[in-house]
Amino acid sequence: MKDLSSFEEVLGYKFKDIELLKQALSHSSYANERKRPNGSNERLEFLGDSVLSIVVSDFLYKNLNVAEGELTKMRASLVCEKSLHIFAQQIGLGDYLLLGKGEENTGGRQRPSILADAFEAVIAAIYLDGGIEPASKHILRFMPKDIQHAKKPVFNDFKTVLQEIVQQNPEEKVEYVLIGEEGPDHNKSFVVEVCLNDQVIGKGRGKSKKEAEQLAAKEALELMGYEAQ
Repeated sequence: MKDLSSFEEVLGYKFKDIELLKQALSHSSYANERKRPNGSNERLEFLGDSVLSIVVSDFLYKNLNVAEGELTKMRASLVCEKSLHIFAQQIGLGDYLLLGKGEENTGGRQRPSILADAFEAVIAAIYLDGGIEPASKHILRFMPKDIQHAKKPVFNDFKTVLQEIVQQNPEEKVEYVLIGEEGPDHNKSFVVEVCLNDQVIGKGRGKSKKEAEQLAAKEALELMGYEAQ
């Protein structure tokens, strides 16, 4: 792994507590090898996801005068795994990851789900260390420079499409349920079911929970007669 001070330069932020950044870059495989299950970036990823969402929502609200549905689609496109993977690549995040041997040997530094999760964890680390202002500054550098001409979502977000369809009937509820995990830490796959009012309407398998949820929503849309591309 490269020296963290060089990554601070890339981020444009100097940490007061460098351990926060180290944890943000620590994959579960690395933490487990060192018998430190609570030392991975998973909790930071959880927080970073929320910080990312509020900053992007604020950015879109202030810069786009469009309906709520369009704002939702645009936000989903900007914070989905594919986008975060690209953002992570732009700052060379993979070079700084702390991975277990198995993950290292199977291409973990380039795996989209790992990079996307770490990107969110780094956001949380900046937020905890310096507050919302530097976290927001970091996030906004990845937003489209001319948002008015970037209204069309870059990536399909099947979960958002499914949610919009279901919301037409307020009494109905969509829920994603993780029903299985398979494989070693460096090559896990997740199985998720999407339920409508407790009835399974789709199932997906992916290398991350987010990917599995998207594929479950895609299957549900197809079964409902919608063309999911």
